Amino acid sequence: MSQLQTSAKPTRVRYLILAMIFIVTVFNYVDRATLSVAAPAMRHDLGFDAVMMGIAFSAFGWAYTSMQLPGGIILDRYGSRLVLGLSLVLWSALTFVQGFVDLFSSAFLALFVLRFLMGVAESPAFPANNRLTVMWFPRQERGLATAVFQSAQYFALAVFTPLMVWLLGAFGWQHVFFWTGAAGILLGFVWFALVREPRKDHRVNQAEIDHIEAGGGLPNLGDAPTPFSWARVKAIGGNRMMLGVYLGQFCLTTITWFFLTWFPTYLIEAKGMSMLKVGLVAAIPPVAGCLGGVIGGVWSDWLLRRGHSLTFARKLPIITGLLLSSSIVIANYTQSVAVVTLVMSIAFFAKGVGNLGWCIVGDVSPKRAMGVSGAMFNFCGNIASIITPIAIGVLINELGSFDAALMYVAAMGLLGAFAYLVIVGPLKRLELDDEPGQPLPEAVAEPAH
Repeated sequence: MSQLQTSAKPTRVRYLILAMIFIVTVFNYVDRATLSVAAPAMRHDLGFDAVMMGIAFSAFGWAYTSMQLPGGIILDRYGSRLVLGLSLVLWSALTFVQGFVDLFSSAFLALFVLRFLMGVAESPAFPANNRLTVMWFPRQERGLATAVFQSAQYFALAVFTPLMVWLLGAFGWQHVFFWTGAAGILLGFVWFALVREPRKDHRVNQAEIDHIEAGGGLPNLGDAPTPFSWARVKAIGGNRMMLGVYLGQFCLTTITWFFLTWFPTYLIEAKGMSMLKVGLVAAIPPVAGCLGGVIGGVWSDWLLRRGHSLTFARKLPIITGLLLSSSIVIANYTQSVAVVTLVMSIAFFAKGVGNLGWCIVGDVSPKRAMGVSGAMFNFCGNIASIITPIAIGVLINELGSFDAALMYVAAMGLLGAFAYLVIVGPLKRLELDDEPGQPLPEAVAEPAH
């Protein structure tokens, strides 16, 4: 561990770390979204029907979801810097190779396998983001910090969707995968050059470490690996508060995956837009989502600084956002491009406001199981990444329209609000009595001030 410089004025290295988390998360979602942009052209060139496309969309989710717990174990053992950096390089390489699927004897099988492996590679990403945020930021700054890296998903879609559509039109769908994959590999080298954990970063001074610790941050979290325990997993998973948070995240992630998978196809097939217009329209709701994400984080931190409880400060934006996101169903009753764009933008804005689940995980997870707790949260949330693409594909095939699909997405917003209103209860830090030689009992609650 490097020596810390001392100074009366805290350094601000944490904001550089947050910037890097944001950029990596942008490419995390750009690589996920490549298939949704390329899908209409790939369906035409490779002969995929709606169900096959839905299964291909879901391949990522099967792996990403099933690998959450192993990813969390690896994260607690080896730390966020190493695990996330290697993950970034690997998932970017797999994205690049997807540009060659038409050369395989079974393009569908090749695409499914590559998307599946990409899901494996990306599985530690968000638990790593959360772990780094808890290490680098005090609680009164964590809502905004979480909102910043969460908003990367909207920024990615807003900025890179038009670029990927242009690549598709100018060079073919293969180049959507080539360019985004290559950029991610280069970013991996930048990550390893700039990112450290607090106690191992020579640029941080003791005043900044003290500021983080005084506000409830955990800069020492990476000092020693945490051994895995199934009893710890059982204690976390059996807690009612955590189960409610997990259900709420499943509902929120359903909305995300509609936009990540079927949204461009919806605009073309249900609303009759050209591919060029889709490239412009599909970028607008993510801009609104990015704005909503920042507003949700700032609103939550503001409520906390005003003296409101952690429960009120975190749950109010989430419940408000989930309820408002159900307005997406209004798009079923209009063919106006302007109205559809407005409705989708409001729904995505609302989803952004409510996207504070990772902040809550940082607030309430046991200190010695931050990686595993985050992985369990992401596992439950990303079951939606499997169910949503397939469910929407089946609804389209069986009913011949997207109307039921939007009703399904809207219902998830209402169910998520119910989870936070009724199931979650007060937000409190879970403490696990797992000292050496002691049995692991049920989780007990320590108020998260």
